[in-house]
Amino acid sequence: MKESLVIVPTYNERENIEAIIRKVMSLEHPFHLLIIDDGSPDGTANIVRELQPEYPDRLYLETRKGKLGLGTAYIHGFKYALRNGYEYIFEMDADFSHNPDDLIRLYEACAVDGYDMAIGSRYIQGVNVVNWPMNRVLMSWFASWYVRLITGMPIADTTAGFKCYRRKVLKTIQLNKIRFVGYAFQIEMKFLTYKYGFKIKEVPIIFTDRTKGQSKMSSGIFKEAVLGVLKMKVNSFFRHFDRY
Repeated sequence: MKESLVIVPTYNERENIEAIIRKVMSLEHPFHLLIIDDGSPDGTANIVRELQPEYPDRLYLETRKGKLGLGTAYIHGFKYALRNGYEYIFEMDADFSHNPDDLIRLYEACAVDGYDMAIGSRYIQGVNVVNWPMNRVLMSWFASWYVRLITGMPIADTTAGFKCYRRKVLKTIQLNKIRFVGYAFQIEMKFLTYKYGFKIKEVPIIFTDRTKGQSKMSSGIFKEAVLGVLKMKVNSFFRHFDRY
C-alpha cells in the first residue's frame, strides 16, 4: 500500500546512506523511501541502486545533476509523492541527526491524532540538541525566536527539517511558488501551512548532530533566512490563503 513516503535529499552521504536506508526499512510501519541525490561525486546514488533489489517497491531513487538546493529537492519529492498517491509525506535528513524511530511518532500525530503537519521539534520541551557547539545552539534557538516574532507562528522550532505532511497540505500549498532553496525553505513551508489554517503539532525529539560526513550549513543559509523571513511576511499581506 502506498501510504507513507519518507523523502531524504542527499549530497555526498556515502558514509550514512546504507545505514539510514536499512534503519527505515526495519521499522514496523511499512514506510516507502525516496532518495533524491544531487549528483553526489562520492557515489551515494550507486549505493542506493545496489540496495534497491533488496527492497522492491519500497526504495526509490531520483537523481539530479548538481547541487540544486535543499528546497528544490524536497519540492521534487513532494511532487513525486502527490503523483504517486501517498497520503503521508515525510522530510528527514540522511545523517541520523533525525532518529528514524521518531518517524512512527510523527506518523501517529497525523494518522491517529488528526494533525495536518507534525514537526519533530528540538525546542518544544527545552533544548534537546546533542553534539552541537553552544554558538550553534544559540544561533538556532534565536533564529526560531526571530521567526516567531516576525511571522506570529506559535511554533517553537520554526527551522526544523524533520516533518510529516498530510497530502492535502502539499496539494493546497502552491509548490511552484515556493521561493527559498536553503534552510529558509523549512520556515516558508511551516508559514504557509500555518497561514492556510492547517492543524500543526510539535512532537518533541532529540536532535543529534552528524558523526559522519560533512555538514551542509553555511553563512549564506542564515542570511537567506534572516532577510527572507521579512520578505515572506510582507508578501503574505498581498496573498489570499483560501482553501478550496
